[in-house]
Amino acid sequence: MTLIAFHVRFGACAVALLWGLGTTAVQAQEKSHLTQILETNTLRVGTTGDFNPMSIRDPATNSFKGFEIDAANQLAKDLGVKLELVSTDWTTLVPGIAANRYDIFMSGASMNVGRIKTIAFTLPYLEAGTTPIFAQKNSAKFKSWEDINQPGVTVAVILGTVFEDQAKLLLPKTTIKSVQPPATSWQEVLSGRADVAITSSIDAQSIVARFPALVHLPSEQDRNKRPFGYIVAQGDFVWTNYLNNWVSLKLAEGFFQSLKTKWFNN
Repeated sequence: MTLIAFHVRFGACAVALLWGLGTTAVQAQEKSHLTQILETNTLRVGTTGDFNPMSIRDPATNSFKGFEIDAANQLAKDLGVKLELVSTDWTTLVPGIAANRYDIFMSGASMNVGRIKTIAFTLPYLEAGTTPIFAQKNSAKFKSWEDINQPGVTVAVILGTVFEDQAKLLLPKTTIKSVQPPATSWQEVLSGRADVAITSSIDAQSIVARFPALVHLPSEQDRNKRPFGYIVAQGDFVWTNYLNNWVSLKLAEGFFQSLKTKWFNN
């Protein structure tokens, strides 16, 4: 099923759900983020700057670029407000939403059941899988996930990401090394401190393009394929409804496909 077809079905269910909730739940919540954004004329977007090509930060200028930054600019433009990018990281993104540091998190976040216990996701706008990255010299050694899942293999992951949990499930025989940003998992492989790094298939394409010494498994071996959605606070139905409609419209208009073409070259 395509994302657009999924949205049509999901949208019908969501309307019914929201109708069933009635106005009482909406009235019980605090002022919607949508109202606050329009009143302050500012959209606050949390982003990490460490997920190429989704969100990339230049330390010298503290400026951001990438797929999600383009999307954030378009969202602010459609709202008719200014964009304020708020630097955050994966370990504090949920507290940042809860503390109202930003209105939405846009950095390339995949949906998972752990996260939706405390935050809400918009409709999906992208899909990706998980893939291992390793040194090209080890290509003959690591031809599959089964080859990697062996004692003595060290697997690097970013602390607080879904890849940390996935590595523990997919590669239980290995030694998992969780690194704290601004360190990256693939840098651990380049430096020889780890044999393999686990990351998004999106991130992997960009990494191996920049570093010929690294490779990843073929895309047909991607695991845990999952949708990406934008993260917002739970309970704000007005803001979530606006964003769901925005995502659906932008998918139909080809906006997200244009970002994929620009940033992923496909």
